[in-house]
Amino acid sequence: MTTPKQLLVLAAARNNAEWCAAMGRSHGSAGEFGPQAWAAPARTPLYYPDAVTLVPRADRAPLVARIDTVTPGASVKDSFADLDLTEAGFEVLFEAQWIHRPASAPALTSDLDWYVVGSPDRLRAWALAWDDGEGNTDLFRPELLDDPAVFVLAGQSAGGRVVAGAVASRSGHVVGISNVFALDGGPDRAWPLVLGAVHRLFPTLPVVGYEQGDDLVAAVRHGFEPVGPLRIWLHAS
Repeated sequence: MTTPKQLLVLAAARNNAEWCAAMGRSHGSAGEFGPQAWAAPARTPLYYPDAVTLVPRADRAPLVARIDTVTPGASVKDSFADLDLTEAGFEVLFEAQWIHRPASAPALTSDLDWYVVGSPDRLRAWALAWDDGEGNTDLFRPELLDDPAVFVLAGQSAGGRVVAGAVASRSGHVVGISNVFALDGGPDRAWPLVLGAVHRLFPTLPVVGYEQGDDLVAAVRHGFEPVGPLRIWLHAS
C-alpha cells in the first residue's frame, strides 16, 4: 500500500524530471519519459542530471543504456535512493531529501517586491544575481520563458535590483521549487519571498523540492517537511 509520503515523493520526482526536461529543451536537448525514468541521450546542461527515476527500484541496465556514459559528466538522479550504480561506473555525488509544504501551511510575506520574469533582459538580470559571479549566467536561456509550466520568480530591492529568487515549475498537482537564492541572508531571506509568491500564484497547490544540509534545515524552518531520500550518482569517467 502506498503511503501519503510515498505519493509525495512520486509527485516530487515527476515534477523534478519535468523541470529537468524543460531546462534541457531550452538548450536544444531532447529527453524522453519512459515508464521508469526520464532520460536524455546527450549531455544535459550544467547541474542537471541525464536521468531521473520516476518509480522505486528502476531497472539499472536499461536506465544506464539510455544515457551517454562516454562523454564525461553523466549523472543520474536516483529519486528513491534505492539503486546501486557502482557496477555501471558511477559513484555517489551527494544525498538529499525531498521536501513538501502543504498548501494549507501559513502564507509567508517578505519585505521584497516580487515579479515573474517575462523578458530576456529581466531573465539576464535574474541569472546574474543567481550566479553571483560564478560564470554560469548563460545556463538560463530566453527559451525557458516560453514554457507555460515554468515561472522564474524574482525579488527586487527598493532600487529595482534583483536580490533573491527561485524557479517554480508546475506539474500535475504540485509546484516544484529550485534554484532558491538570496544575495544577502541566504535561504532564510529567500524562502518568505518565494513561498509568498507561490501562494499568490498557486494558492491551492502543495510545494515540493529537495534540499540537503543547512539548506534543508532552513526549509524546515519555513514549513517544509522531509518526505524521503534521493541520491545523485556521477559517472566516474
